[in-house]
Amino acid sequence: MNPAKKGLGRGLSALFGDIEKKPSTNLTNDRKIPIANIQRNKFQPRTIFDEEKLKELSLSIKENGIIQPVAVRKNKYEPDKFEIVAGERRWLAAQKAGLNEIPVIVLDVNDQKSLEIAIVENVQRQDLNIIEEAKGYQRLSKEFGYDHEKIARFMSKSRSHVSNTLRLLTLPQDIIGLIEEEKLTAGQARPLIGMPNASEIAENIVKKKFSVRDVESLAKIKKGKPKSKKIEDPNISFVRNEIESKLGLNVEIINKKNNSGKIVIKYKSLEQFELISKLLTK
Repeated sequence: MNPAKKGLGRGLSALFGDIEKKPSTNLTNDRKIPIANIQRNKFQPRTIFDEEKLKELSLSIKENGIIQPVAVRKNKYEPDKFEIVAGERRWLAAQKAGLNEIPVIVLDVNDQKSLEIAIVENVQRQDLNIIEEAKGYQRLSKEFGYDHEKIARFMSKSRSHVSNTLRLLTLPQDIIGLIEEEKLTAGQARPLIGMPNASEIAENIVKKKFSVRDVESLAKIKKGKPKSKKIEDPNISFVRNEIESKLGLNVEIINKKNNSGKIVIKYKSLEQFELISKLLTK
């Protein structure tokens, strides 16, 4: 691992510390430049900014100014323009505060380093939601050839955290949207990975407010079931899912055309039988 990578592993402040040791090649002096000459970071992993927190930061900037300069790099295609490397929230808030120029540190970094710094800054400050974090890791993997082990070392995360985070991106897009909207947590969504009717179950989880434990129990039941060729009525599925999640047992609902039928609760031990008996005789 080269020194710059090691610096990132220690934290964002360590990265700037390493850069500052070589000002002739990596860093120019602090200065102020017009906001109009600054562009967003095309590698910014964060796509959602809390408007209320942005407003609070804007008021603080109006009162106290920008204390920490925004890190930028020169736009190689437009010499008078600069691209943000770290500090996009400060840049956005400064615009809301009506500032015409802001203090910056100009870094000499390539695309890979720009993405690395942006991810580190946001993850360390816990500004990214789990999907944004996963997409950042995905870019490191696809665009710069990082494997899970290298991402884990670089981000000072466990390999299992990186792998589990990336696996969330294999979920259907509607479930990913629910996670981004904070209607579904990563813990609730993770057991749904690879399930054929994941979207339907996710809607039910939100509607019924299932806990992570409920979802894990439901997923175990679902994955342990033989696949049925018959397409089940969604309304029947919702009821069966709810019963199964509460009992922790396999349940079969047979509904005939005339809406008569039966509910079969399957047990595998005397303890499970006693549980069913108690629940039915309460």
